[in-house]
Amino acid sequence: MNDINENGRKPFIMIIDDVPANLQILSEFLKKKEYKVRPVTNGRMALQAMKIEPPELILLDITMPDMDGFEVCGMIKKDEKLKNIPVIFISALDDIIDKVKAFKIGGADYITKPFQYEEVLARVDTQLSLYHLQNQLKAYNQELEELVQKQVMEISESQMATIFALAKLAESRDEDTGAHLERVQKYCRILSHKLNEKQLYQDEMDNHFEQNIFQASPLHDIGKVAIPDVILLKQGKLTPEEFEIMKTHTNLGSDTLNAVNVIYPKNSFIKMGIEISRSHHERWDGKGYPDGLSAGNIPLCARIMAIADVYDALRSKRCYKPPFSHEKSCEIILEGRGTQFDPYVVDAFQEISGEFLEISESLTE
Repeated sequence: MNDINENGRKPFIMIIDDVPANLQILSEFLKKKEYKVRPVTNGRMALQAMKIEPPELILLDITMPDMDGFEVCGMIKKDEKLKNIPVIFISALDDIIDKVKAFKIGGADYITKPFQYEEVLARVDTQLSLYHLQNQLKAYNQELEELVQKQVMEISESQMATIFALAKLAESRDEDTGAHLERVQKYCRILSHKLNEKQLYQDEMDNHFEQNIFQASPLHDIGKVAIPDVILLKQGKLTPEEFEIMKTHTNLGSDTLNAVNVIYPKNSFIKMGIEISRSHHERWDGKGYPDGLSAGNIPLCARIMAIADVYDALRSKRCYKPPFSHEKSCEIILEGRGTQFDPYVVDAFQEISGEFLEISESLTE
């Protein structure tokens, strides 16, 4: 990944640091790894340079005279042509407040000085991979627009496979998830089918609801592609500050899909993907996130997804827990009836919990 980009050229990295020795050492290291590198000693000069030749990645110091790293990053994120370039902060500041500020202002990652060169290389490779993936998504969206202009309004099976593959790529950063996407697809479909059979929520379920939720459910955690590895892959409990950053995956996912929705405002699959990605952590009692929605204000697809996602998480092995039995998982979901979960969806789940067990066992790696 670190020798060429998608255009067949060496990836271009800009390093911004007011200490010439730091620039020289890091530049020489990255050049040896076959990157194209441009060192810059101050923020204003860097902003001018990147408007002429935008880099694919920025390594940014925080403590600099005239214009600190936070200000530089803020200017980058306000520029329509530069805002998608990933910024990795490299700083001697190791206070959690500085790290949270860096992420909130738009930083993609944070490395504390003194650093290990191999760590820098690993994080650079990761962010470049994500950046190129985003470019591929953008190109893919442009292709979809051309198809719509040709009056091809339905997403084909091959396109759905591509979307699923991209969701799977985002999920693959978490080594514990296994066949999670495949399982929640099936959970959501059978649960929505049971609700249809019971003639519940008929005003919210059209003829395409079951198929749409099957196709859209893999997008529920697509926003996690933008969560830093240091948080997403942490072995242990997150700090309150880290959890606040983790929670932003709901907004990041829905914002990404909203950009697609602007192009395809009548596409029900995309609309459902937005609702699921944003609201699958809302609670029936209003104590969830990100919007604190309650009861029927939570989209039905997200209420269904909440049970599918929690059941699969309970049944799966994680670094912090063993897999729970089917019986224990059902017990926990039933305990959440009317507080965490929609009571009617829980009732439907209870009637078909045996089918959940069959899916779980058949798709467990």
